[in-house]
Amino acid sequence: MTSLYLEKLRALKSEKGAVEDPTKPTKPGSVSFVSAQSAGFSNFPARYSRTMAALEAGCPDLVPVDCWQAAVEDGRRFLARWGDQAEALGWTPRDLFGLHCPPEKPHPSYRRLSHYDETGLIWLLRGREVVALTEAIAAIQSSTGAITTYRRFNKPAFGPLGDGLDDFK
Repeated sequence: MTSLYLEKLRALKSEKGAVEDPTKPTKPGSVSFVSAQSAGFSNFPARYSRTMAALEAGCPDLVPVDCWQAAVEDGRRFLARWGDQAEALGWTPRDLFGLHCPPEKPHPSYRRLSHYDETGLIWLLRGREVVALTEAIAAIQSSTGAITTYRRFNKPAFGPLGDGLDDFK
């Protein structure tokens, strides 16, 4: 299994072509206007770069600003470390950054991030680190060392018994 992953990762890197040197000023003493953020995105898989740029551009509707700011930081950190592997394993931008589509007229108690079954991994990190990633799961480690498993597929929807189709099997 490991060799299959390595083969996929090597093929992916050779397709993309690794950039060895960061952008350099053309004249001695000149200033480069490439920000740390945009320079970091050049190393992220293209599949996620557009989504990450859109996330950085502004807070999504009905998401608390502090949660959005945490998601931006967590997204950068995750993609820098796990982006190539996530892409090789087939994780989509929706798997990582997805959010519940809000109703037309949400109730005042509506919480977009409360819909776990439609929330992407990045929104759930809240400063915690991903320590393992497979095709189906991400292992998230808390500051206490506890591991939480995020499931890419078959995420349970929390609600009353009978609220999900799985309750009837």
